[in-house]
Amino acid sequence: MDKVRRVISVIVANEAQVLARVSGLFAGRGYNIDSLTVAPIPGSNFSHMTIVTRGNRRVIEQIVKQLHKLIPTFKVIEHEEMVEKEMVLIKFSIESPIAEIQALCQAYNGNIVNAGPDMFIAMAADEASRIAHFIDAVERYQPMEIVRSGVVAMER
Repeated sequence: MDKVRRVISVIVANEAQVLARVSGLFAGRGYNIDSLTVAPIPGSNFSHMTIVTRGNRRVIEQIVKQLHKLIPTFKVIEHEEMVEKEMVLIKFSIESPIAEIQALCQAYNGNIVNAGPDMFIAMAADEASRIAHFIDAVERYQPMEIVRSGVVAMER
C-alpha cells in the first residue's frame, strides 16, 4: 500500500506532559511526525494539536484509534476536507535583490517583515506544498536561514 499524507487535529487538555504522551505514542510505534503544532484554544482549558503524518490506511487508522484512547484527548479529527496553512520565515543578506524576493513573497501570501543593517527577513503563509515551492524558488538567492512553522489546520 502507498503511504498517504494525513492531517490530524486533536483537542487535548492544556496540561503538562500531554505533548510528551502524544509524541511518545508515535515514537513507540515507529510512526514519524512530519509536522506538529500546538496552541491553547482561547477561552478554554484545551489545546489544539495539528499533526501531519504519513502511512498507509491501516497505519493512519491505528494512529487515530490510539489517539482516541490517549488521556487526556477529547476529540480527534482526521478528514481530508481541512483548510491548512504553514508559515516560513527566511533571512537574506541585505545584498540580495529585495524587490525580486518581495515579488515572490507576495505570490505566496507573504512580504518582507523585518530589516536590519545587514539582513532582511521575508515571510510567506500558504498551503504546505506551496511553501515548499516558495522555498525552492528563493534558494537561488542563497538564504542565510529558513524556519518553517509547521501546519495548522481547521476542518471545513
